[in-house]
Amino acid sequence: MIEPRVDDLLENVDSRYALVIVAAKRARQINNYHHQLGEGTFGDDLPPLVESRSKNYLTMALEEVSQGMLKYEYSA
Repeated sequence: MIEPRVDDLLENVDSRYALVIVAAKRARQINNYHHQLGEGTFGDDLPPLVESRSKNYLTMALEEVSQGMLKYEYSA
């Protein structure tokens, strides 16, 4: 069983397409944050906002979405 479930994730985003974009961008930010730790530099990327058993950045991002910790808006 995949956790968090897609049905639960869609309660916090407009569509599946928005879910993919938001989760991918956030996973990239988490990845950048972890790489900056090794270099000793601190950029604009925030650490993971949830405690996760997973080491997968995409899973961490999806857990943040499921808990409603990520907000986004469309730009024209």
